[in-house]
Amino acid sequence: MSRILSAVAWPYANGPRHIGHVAGFGVPSDVFSRYMRMAGHDVLMVSGTDEHGTPILVQAEQEGVSPQELADRYNRVIVEDLTQLGLSYDLFTRTTTRNHYAVVQEMFRTVHKNGYMVEQTTMNAISPSTGRTLPDRYIEGTCPICGYDGARGDQCDNCGNQLDAIDLKNPRSRINGETPKFVESNHFFLDLPAFVDALGDWLRTRTEWRPNVLKFSLNLLDDVRPRAMSRDIDWGIPIPLEGWEDNPSKRLYVWFDAVIGYLSASIEWARRSGDPEAWRGFWNDPESLSYYFMGKDNITFHSQIWPAELLGYAGGGSKGGTPGVYGDLNLPTEVVSSEFLTMEGKQFSSSRGVVIYVRDMLSRYQPDALRYYISTAGPEAQDADFTWADFKRRTNDELVAGWGNLVNRTASMIHKNVGAIPEPGPRTTRDEDLLATTTTAFGRVGDLIGTHRHRAAIGEAMRVVQEANRYISETEPWKLKNDPERLGTVLHTAAQAVSDCNTLLSPFLPHSAQAVHEALGGTGTFSPLPRIDEVTDLDDASRQYPVITGDYRLGETVAAWRPRAIVPGTPVEKPTPVFTKLDDDMVETELDRLRQG
Repeated sequence: MSRILSAVAWPYANGPRHIGHVAGFGVPSDVFSRYMRMAGHDVLMVSGTDEHGTPILVQAEQEGVSPQELADRYNRVIVEDLTQLGLSYDLFTRTTTRNHYAVVQEMFRTVHKNGYMVEQTTMNAISPSTGRTLPDRYIEGTCPICGYDGARGDQCDNCGNQLDAIDLKNPRSRINGETPKFVESNHFFLDLPAFVDALGDWLRTRTEWRPNVLKFSLNLLDDVRPRAMSRDIDWGIPIPLEGWEDNPSKRLYVWFDAVIGYLSASIEWARRSGDPEAWRGFWNDPESLSYYFMGKDNITFHSQIWPAELLGYAGGGSKGGTPGVYGDLNLPTEVVSSEFLTMEGKQFSSSRGVVIYVRDMLSRYQPDALRYYISTAGPEAQDADFTWADFKRRTNDELVAGWGNLVNRTASMIHKNVGAIPEPGPRTTRDEDLLATTTTAFGRVGDLIGTHRHRAAIGEAMRVVQEANRYISETEPWKLKNDPERLGTVLHTAAQAVSDCNTLLSPFLPHSAQAVHEALGGTGTFSPLPRIDEVTDLDDASRQYPVITGDYRLGETVAAWRPRAIVPGTPVEKPTPVFTKLDDDMVETELDRLRQG
């Protein structure tokens, strides 16, 4: 058994999340975490809402509310949506907790003490109309290296090079289109060049990573410069140094503090668990594994910035140094980056109405239908396009007519002919072949999930579903009423196959997995779902907020990653459909919504 940290990207709390977001960070991390728990590993899945930075400040001003009020509103929306989707966080928290502030400031102080935070004078972009600092990502222009018109002030997504906003040709503000003014300002820079050797040595051992992620990460080392880790802004975490912490207009860069959330959330989880040191098993033990899930636009921060912060905290760069109170912290085992999801051939854009939010999707369709689509057709290794026609086809032809039909016909025949799981008689070669197929699939599907090839994994599980449907068609149990022993054997074999397929599919389809378990007479929790707890800030009793958590070990004894022998005599009631078939006109209805914005 291994300890496994599932570190899931932090959704930004300036609005509800759309299905492209959860396709990148949400569903893949949950499938992996659920499988690893079922396989017997000790999993800690953490994340939360990212609530600092200029975008929230700008939007709060536009809406006439405080940044905290805006963050509070969307924190709750995001918590509710991700819970409804079934994402099994051990703790989903937020970056405005006092615990997070304390952990971030401890990280900064130690990295600074070890010599890796260097004070420099830089040229900051200012909005001429407001006087406010424009963050790098809010400035666009032409890349000075490759000529791409659409490069951001921190990096060019076309060539992958790190940039400074002042380097862009024809820079413009994404907020209002004006040309920024550049003024001198003092800031702290993370001395990335001091980590080039350590980062390179580490990355060259990451042979299991997706090739595109590893290549991109290694290429980042070709042009490494110090990177600013503070900002001229009044919304964020104070810089914890004398002469800086009381400055109301200087705060830590949101991307310095956001990635530290993986550690602070682990510490908060431990404190709430009753064992404040429980997080150390996931962070200090070199045998523990850690997997970071995100979209490809965040690779830089997880394969370079965050590892550099961890190395700096431990004194692992060229300047040496001594670890702080958190000790030597593990570098990521793998950065699991997904590509981008588009919608009907267009990039998601809330302003242009090219969007469907998670909440709206789940108000009209079953959460497992969305999870199934993301798992089978999502942007795992290349960009993917969500279309309503494909969503309908996969739901009706695969979920309803394939898996749902297998469950319903098996439970219906058992209920009608026996009323309970029957005793099997002697099995034929055909019976044994089906059970061998389902048993063998556990190793194949598990290996594929464990190596983040979820498309292939769910494809393999659905191949077993097809084989079970074929078995029923070939054995024709409806013709065996005069041979009760053979009828019982066929129905028992089919029920065992359904049970096995349910286990194979449960990491992908946790809501329906519980329903299928109960359709075959199962009791107890088979597929635990998350819940929302209202909690008080551990270090500020005046603040309350919702968190996602859950008792995921409830299902471990029932739903281990192996065949579970069904029990003859278990009552089976008349089933109801597990999945909802989509109407013929739903595609046109949704396209009309899209056209109307």
